[in-house]
Amino acid sequence: MAEASRIFYSPLVPNFRPLQKTHSAKPYTASFRRHSINCSVSTSDSARVVATGPIPWGCEIDSLENASALQKWLSQSGLPDQKMAIQRVDVGERGLVALKNVRKGEKLLFVPPSLVISADSEWSCPEAGEVLKRNSVPDWPLIATYLISEASLMKSSRWNNYISALPRQPYSLLYWTREELDRYLEASEIRERAIERITNVVGTYNDLRDRIFSKYPELFPEEVFNIETFKWSFGILFSRLVRLPSMDGKVALVPWADMLNHNCEVETFLDYDKASQGVVFTTDRAYQPGEQVFISYGKKSNGELLLSYGFVPKEGTNPSDSVELLLSLKKSDKCYKEKLEALKKHGLRASQCFPIQITGWPLELKAFAYLAVSPPSMSKQFEEMAAAASNKSTTTKDLNYPDIEEEALQFILDSCETSISKYNKFLQASGSMDLDVTSPKQLNRRVFLKQLAVDLCTSERRILFRSQYILRRRLRDLRSGELRALKLFRGFGKLFK
Repeated sequence: MAEASRIFYSPLVPNFRPLQKTHSAKPYTASFRRHSINCSVSTSDSARVVATGPIPWGCEIDSLENASALQKWLSQSGLPDQKMAIQRVDVGERGLVALKNVRKGEKLLFVPPSLVISADSEWSCPEAGEVLKRNSVPDWPLIATYLISEASLMKSSRWNNYISALPRQPYSLLYWTREELDRYLEASEIRERAIERITNVVGTYNDLRDRIFSKYPELFPEEVFNIETFKWSFGILFSRLVRLPSMDGKVALVPWADMLNHNCEVETFLDYDKASQGVVFTTDRAYQPGEQVFISYGKKSNGELLLSYGFVPKEGTNPSDSVELLLSLKKSDKCYKEKLEALKKHGLRASQCFPIQITGWPLELKAFAYLAVSPPSMSKQFEEMAAAASNKSTTTKDLNYPDIEEEALQFILDSCETSISKYNKFLQASGSMDLDVTSPKQLNRRVFLKQLAVDLCTSERRILFRSQYILRRRLRDLRSGELRALKLFRGFGKLFK
């Protein structure tokens, strides 16, 4: 399933945001026809394949034929001989497998800059690229548009073999419908992240359409440059785009390298190596011939891996796994307005999510809990608590308020148990969830999405169960300690009577 999408820790590209405020999308025609446009290449070769229905580019996830064609094309285009080859594998359907012994600490790949797609890549239709750059379109949407432009040219684009090996429709959450998100991920906070990402992509497309595409329809026909193709291209970028620190932080797509699958125990990442003048990665373990070679997509939770890459690691195998716990101020709180103002001042909301790992939770979460349960008499500390909850405090982050410690822990426990009940409800209902659809292909999709959701919710609930256990134990110890102190105090009192 890793083949559905890829990204590498190099470090990761920053969070994507739309160019401007979201506008409503224009309707598009669900038909296929060829559309000639005015480019520097001949019109007979540059007739674009229309993509207003299912994306006609790319391949099925497990296609080895297009992957082999990619490997051949890369070799003909300057890729040096490799110690790896694309083969069918157990993890990820297809991946890169060692052909020879690979030592720990050995540099592999050597993809030259000429085979890397970036904002500086040469367009087959130069006029389109010039228009986007003249309008100062940022790298992310620029590369997304470039990918669509080259894909629509098919064999007349130099990137045809690469695009043909890309997944036609990955299972990342960008491709889930709102109905599927609501149905399968109602218990997980990753649903909100998915909705936000889809909204950002739609907003960026609408902005480009209104500011640029509609003014140059001969270069950007809506039959080709529409919301469906942008979801496809951004899906590719979210899953495969890397930042190369040694190339001044340039973001790029690296053909061949993005055939590598993820392993939670691997920490190696991509970068440009000036000595060999190519994109490489350094292995952190040895590989025998026939073994699949892995790379890290970053220290991501199972939810984040599903969000971008369309797969969920086996429960308990991801040391970076976490779950988002939602904490909320109570509107019945007498100091609700004052607390909300303090939070807003530091960029937080009345309801805020915090990551919890199997090993514990961040100090920011406890600071928010302190704020949520603090009485009016502590109003002077509201600002300090809100700052600590936002990680912007100039004082020590490890706040300690013994008088409200028990209430804060109970507040976190209540939020944790509320979240657990949502997961329990979904997982109990998933066994009898209606999957009846008319199309066998659609049925297979829903069965698969349901299984992904079950795997994710099971792993996230596991972390919450662990947190619940720790919180209950701490509260028990705290209360038993208070009880012992009270008994001791009463004993001393009797001595002085």
